[in-house]
Amino acid sequence: MGQVLLVRHGQASWGAADYDVLSETGRRQAEVVGRALADLAPDVVVHGAMARQRDTAQLAAAAAGWSAPLVVDARWDEMDHLAMLDRQPAEHTGEPDRRQFQAWFEAATQRWTSGEHDDTYDESFPAFRERVLAGLAALTEAGTAVVFTSGGPVAAAATRLMEAGTATYVRLAPVVVNTSVTRIVSGRRGLSLVSFNEHQHVPRDLRTYR
Repeated sequence: MGQVLLVRHGQASWGAADYDVLSETGRRQAEVVGRALADLAPDVVVHGAMARQRDTAQLAAAAAGWSAPLVVDARWDEMDHLAMLDRQPAEHTGEPDRRQFQAWFEAATQRWTSGEHDDTYDESFPAFRERVLAGLAALTEAGTAVVFTSGGPVAAAATRLMEAGTATYVRLAPVVVNTSVTRIVSGRRGLSLVSFNEHQHVPRDLRTYR
């Protein structure tokens, strides 16, 4: 029986010129999850093409002492949240604060997942979900795989394995903790979700969601 562990990246740089950079908290989170998984002997370590995913993988692998190769697979990239937001009119003016941004992001996510506007996006929600599932399917024969990805792909994979709809995705995606672990096993029955968003290893003062 094989297993795939989906690890969300460490905290990125909210409010900075380049969001796709781990914050200092994000770097510490990456080292924490690596130490928590040090007893694991993965056959392959995969990360998306985004810098925050790559850097989390590198820091975690070093902290864990893994010798498995690090493999880039862009199918584990997050959705294009900027394009998603661009298609959702904002109710605030100027630069949003965290509360305003969250409301805007949730409305944009609802629009993207509704299925009513798929032709207005370069990557619709169904296309996003299918590329994530293709990335997951590629690992079913990999033994033990650890994937460093983002909250959207984690929620998309979990939702499909639970045979749940988009409403469940919308509820799950925002609660995926940075460097949490979601476990999937591959056996004779196919893929099964055995846990979602494990984050007991993350100290309370390091728990973040963005």
